[in-house]
Formats: sequence, structure tokens, C-alpha cells
Amino acid sequence: MTAAEGVLHFRIHHLAMAARPAGGWPVLPAGREAALLKAETPPAWFYLALHEAVGRDYAWEAPLDGDAATLDAWLADPAVVLYTLMREGWPHGFFLIDARAGDEARIVQFGVVPQARGRGYGRFLVGTAVQTAWSIPGVRRLAVSTTSLDHPRALALYQAQGFEIVAQEAATRSLTPRR
Repeated sequence: MTAAEGVLHFRIHHLAMAARPAGGWPVLPAGREAALLKAETPPAWFYLALHEAVGRDYAWEAPLDGDAATLDAWLADPAVVLYTLMREGWPHGFFLIDARAGDEARIVQFGVVPQARGRGYGRFLVGTAVQTAWSIPGVRRLAVSTTSLDHPRALALYQAQGFEIVAQEAATRSLTPRR
């Protein structure tokens, strides 16, 4: 892609797993004390701040179009859960699960802020997201999607957790200017 084109060309990988992986809950990397906090009905601004902090480097788009009220309602749904990894008083990463489909949960987003990458938090967060999703009553399938725009190790990380590619597609989108 060139700046003149204003278009991103990328590949989307859709992954799924039909059974909880063996191995249980992950542990934090050695010597890295942190707290994983569930946000109770988080406001849109909080989610959007995490989304921007993690996704800025990967051209993430918000998962929902619409105004803040629409996003607030989605985040307030008890089947949508947001967890934030806090260390040293600031967020190091997060994951968001949407289980509104009943028997299928989806890891909508997960990631680590740039200042905390390379310390093992990614493996911890994605492993915890997987176990959290499988703990939701009625879940029989877990899905996630990643793109070639995401972190270069994202696809391998999901596959190491037990996800398998179920579909792939080429995609394009116009770049939107950053504020």
C-alpha cells in the first residue's frame, strides 16, 4: 500500500475451536505482578481508549459502527465482557469477549499496549481469554479472527492456543485519517 493509494490490502483469518483446550488457566510471566480486572458495564470511552492504545499500530477499526450510546449498550450487555490487565497503575492490555450468540463465544479483541509488548503478557491474556470464554455457560464453540495487519505473531499465538483456521479471505479498506 502506498499513501497515494489510501487503501489497505490485507488477509483475514477466521479461526475456531470446538473444545476447551487442555492445560488450564495460564499464569502471569514470572516476576510480573499484575491484576486482571473485569469491567462492569464499562463506558464507551474506556473501551475506546484501550482499543486505540493497542490497535493504533495495527489499523484496527471499531467492531461496531454507531454512536456512543450504541457502543455503551453493547458493552453493558452481560454477554459482552471486557477484562483489563493492570500493572504499575496503568493498563497493559485487554480482551473483549462477545457471547451473545448463545452457544458460540467470540474473542472480539485482545492485545497488549506497545509499552508492555515482549514481556509475555500476550500469551497470558489470550490464554486467559480462551479459558474465560469456555467458562461461560452454554458455550460450545469459540471463534476469533485476525488479519495480516495484526501483530506478526498473532496468528501463530491463536493456533498455539488450539484455534484452527476455518476460513480465509482477502480484504481491502480505505484508510481513515487519524485525529
